[in-house]
Amino acid sequence: MINIDHIKVFFPEELTQYFDIINIEVLGNVSLKEEFMVVYFQEKNQLPLGYSQEDYETKDFVESKLIQDFPIRGRAVYLMIKIRRWRNKQTGQIIKRPYHFASDSGKFTQELSDFLKEASGYATRYHQDRSELLRD
Repeated sequence: MINIDHIKVFFPEELTQYFDIINIEVLGNVSLKEEFMVVYFQEKNQLPLGYSQEDYETKDFVESKLIQDFPIRGRAVYLMIKIRRWRNKQTGQIIKRPYHFASDSGKFTQELSDFLKEASGYATRYHQDRSELLRD
């Protein structure tokens, strides 16, 4: 069993400030003898600064986003992130908080993307090689 409070130190501060870890799964592919971890994050129901609870209500979540982060103890780490959106009660305008923890490609955390580009230039290949391990 992985302690959620202890594992928070491995992730970008922006994630732990605005998101709750709701589940952690350690999965594997027996034929490849590989284990990997999927950490599920859900955005807290806290409006961005400058918006009022009286004017906005939580609507739902945008489609979950899967991004890869640095390995932990030899296990690949994937982050499944649910970003919340809010609706203005009067106008119907939808807002969501902008985040910068994902790279431009959206496949990696920005930190991992920068590291892979510097180290090898093959960031997309790294993700593709391991993405088949994730179940649908």
